[in-house]
Amino acid sequence: MASPERAAEPEIVTQSTEPALEHEQNAAVEQANTPTEIPYEVHSIFSPNNKKFIILTASTAAFFSPLSSNIYLPALNLLARDLHVSDSKINLTVTTYLIFQAISPLMVAGFSDNSGRRPAYIICFIFYVAANIGLALQNNYVALLILRCFQSAGSSGTVALCQGVVADIATSAERGKYVAYSSVSTILGPTLSPIIGGLLSQYLGWKAIFWFLTIFAVPIFILLMLFLPETCHKVVGNGSIPPTHFLNKSVMSYLIEKKLAKEGTPIDRAQQEALAKNTYWKFPNPLATLVVLFNKEAAFLMLYIGLLLAVHYLILSGIPSIYAATYNLNEIQIALVYIPYGFGSVVSAFTTGKLVDWNYRRHAKRLDFPLVLNRKLDLTDFPIERARLEVALPLLYFGSALIIVYGWLLTLNVSLAGPLILLFFIGWCIFAIYQVTAILVVDIYPDNPATATAANNLIRCLFSAGSTAVCVLMLQGIGRGWTYTLAALLFVALSPVLWVLIKFGPGWRRVIKESKGGKKLEGIWIILRSSGI
Repeated sequence: MASPERAAEPEIVTQSTEPALEHEQNAAVEQANTPTEIPYEVHSIFSPNNKKFIILTASTAAFFSPLSSNIYLPALNLLARDLHVSDSKINLTVTTYLIFQAISPLMVAGFSDNSGRRPAYIICFIFYVAANIGLALQNNYVALLILRCFQSAGSSGTVALCQGVVADIATSAERGKYVAYSSVSTILGPTLSPIIGGLLSQYLGWKAIFWFLTIFAVPIFILLMLFLPETCHKVVGNGSIPPTHFLNKSVMSYLIEKKLAKEGTPIDRAQQEALAKNTYWKFPNPLATLVVLFNKEAAFLMLYIGLLLAVHYLILSGIPSIYAATYNLNEIQIALVYIPYGFGSVVSAFTTGKLVDWNYRRHAKRLDFPLVLNRKLDLTDFPIERARLEVALPLLYFGSALIIVYGWLLTLNVSLAGPLILLFFIGWCIFAIYQVTAILVVDIYPDNPATATAANNLIRCLFSAGSTAVCVLMLQGIGRGWTYTLAALLFVALSPVLWVLIKFGPGWRRVIKESKGGKKLEGIWIILRSSGI
């Protein structure tokens, strides 16, 4: 491996220019003394502006999953009345949506990691747009229940796809700032969607919600179809290999091919044929995604992310009942309460990423590790867990203290300004922690980022659903102060899991890498061996 000093100059070419006219012995000596450098592989050929466009487009597509889930909630009473069913039956449409939100990415992610991001996006949006049109036209409870499942199946896979796109075009050294662009939509969704849903259902009726989603989705679908390039490395390498299947091609793909031809850069046809041969289309196997959970490091990390999202939804789910009872707010006013939390999340998105990248650079310089942007580096001997979690842990303890204070302020019925200010800082802390841990998930699984994100999504959905289910029961049973105090204390009590990852994570990753490279172990056996099972 090249030394760190030389790694900073990735485009080194050192070839002897002496004519081969010397006698055999001198030629052999010269060849032995000629230094050889293997340049680091360019991770992505896309320019920084192209990367921002790609990630913002993918992030906008991912916005539909949380948007569709929560925009529907203000209309539940109207739906129960118009369809002549009970509240429990209408709530069942929420439950089934969450179930498909957890399961669908398991299939979409594995498919996209092997066949490409674009075909997966196209399938997701066809399902999503068709389901929304059907929901806007139906007047039957059974149709509502079934179409909500299709709507969830179409939208939920886009979150895993978005994280896959980020990993395709951004290395660990620059991933922090790009994940900020990709993650902000998934946090804004739960914050803005109740406001949009409340306004639409109150003034235009519940069907307007689904027409709005259709009208919003169609232009994004067209944008994806025309301009989003294929980024999956198993299909296009670092972007320099034109895809062979028409579903993987976009306008940008043709522009890239034209640019390479103009620059006189030859296309590696042998690699193109090899990639085309290894790209396969088949019905995805969700069990391949579940294998990720047998990785000890991934399991610990994802369980803690699940707990984080449980606290997140415990706060959001408690807002309607608490603020209506304490401050006599109506539905529209309650929806506005979500804004400070969402604004704190947005601010966090564009500050935490820079902090994450700064800490990565700090550790790289300390260890003389190559700091090369847009180059794929081997992180086996780099403490990526420490570089990431050192940012998250202080925010974890600070955020937990704020959650405790928030709960007791609500118990004391203080001025509305107090809880709203705390919601801003709590949103900032929770999203910062989520952003850091989500980046670490992709760092651990750089070759299958969408698959890892889908497994993470499954745990998140299960914890979030459980938190939402017990929120009202806890508030009624032990009160606001103790509900949020217990949640914060549990969050702190399990934080040693992250310290364990810092200490043992690099060793666990090394075992998996050695198993793959040395004994050629494959599949679940590698994961089980690293976990000591």
